[in-house]
Amino acid sequence: MSDRPAFFGFPNPVNELAARTVAAGVVAMCIAFFATRQGWLLLPVTYGFWARVATGPKASPLGQIAVRLVAPRLGPARPVPGPPKRFAQAMGTTFSTAALVSWFGFGWHIAAFGLMSMLVLAALLESAFGICLGCITFAALMRAGVVPDSVCEECAQVTLRHVDPGPATAGLKAAERS
Repeated sequence: MSDRPAFFGFPNPVNELAARTVAAGVVAMCIAFFATRQGWLLLPVTYGFWARVATGPKASPLGQIAVRLVAPRLGPARPVPGPPKRFAQAMGTTFSTAALVSWFGFGWHIAAFGLMSMLVLAALLESAFGICLGCITFAALMRAGVVPDSVCEECAQVTLRHVDPGPATAGLKAAERS
């Protein structure tokens, strides 16, 4: 048996700085697509999402740049749970693949631009503000019971820690402070 991690799989935890760097790269590639209207630019975007869903950053050139070059220069790692980030990459895979098929399979260029617009919005929110729409969706699916707690036990615990108990416990909080 080897101590090396498997090629296929997703890291857990993930460095949030690397994830935001990847998102910035996706924004840049999407802007290039919008500016040039060249459908072939959908290929590296789509490949990158497929590669990151399957292997994390291992088979993704953008992921490698983010993990090895950019994120270490941005400061200490900020670990966050991996499963929500993988879900976010899967959402990117879905949108970029649908845009690619729309463009090349059906000639539906407007549909491809619409799908990529949604993708660039999500990537921009992640890269600029640290708002991960995929992670938010993942948390909602966990709360709804669609995604079992066992998929991300840390997420389940974080969700429990961030639940607002409401006004019923306001008196207890005041008593704890005194």
